[in-house]
Amino acid sequence: MILALDTSTAACTAALFDAGGALVDSRDEVIGRGHAERLVPMIEDLLQGRTAEVILVGCGPGSFTGLRVGIAAAQGLAIGWSAELHGMSSLALLAAAAPGTGPVATAVNGGHGELFVQEFNRDPSGVSGPLMNLPPQRAATAIQTHLVVGSGARALVEARGYGEAIDLLPSASVAMAVPDHLRSLRPQPAYARAPDARPRAAA
Repeated sequence: MILALDTSTAACTAALFDAGGALVDSRDEVIGRGHAERLVPMIEDLLQGRTAEVILVGCGPGSFTGLRVGIAAAQGLAIGWSAELHGMSSLALLAAAAPGTGPVATAVNGGHGELFVQEFNRDPSGVSGPLMNLPPQRAATAIQTHLVVGSGARALVEARGYGEAIDLLPSASVAMAVPDHLRSLRPQPAYARAPDARPRAAA
């Protein structure tokens, strides 16, 4: 079994696949905050007593707290099950959920009025542009793809004056559609900018 999960956004999402990559079951909830309280019960309900040999966890970019919750849970399960653990691009997961075929851009609210943006080919090569953290006006000049998905899609499309915006959240149910190299990352948070939290200075 393969367990995939993502907590990088307001969504709390998990999915279970068989060894061949076929979807067995999935859970998707929009909870905003509270991933720490909701994720483990969701996984327990999804598994129904089963375990996984491989775990895929969304590594962002996205919510600093949400990412840490998801990765910590995945690490704990991997230790308990002696399972393989791999990181997965949360923006690639978002792109995989977009309707249609062809190029797609992702735009996710990143705090401070900025957007996490990246363009994807939606073919085996996956990425067609770099991961960036930009204000909407700068993102509007950097991202040319017509279709934009994600929580920041409307802000980007409105800033540049053309294109199609779809407010979309990641779903672990499409994890197997993410290119292999984008779901075999190191299981650690991917930040397009430094997190707001800072270690307290030593006295």
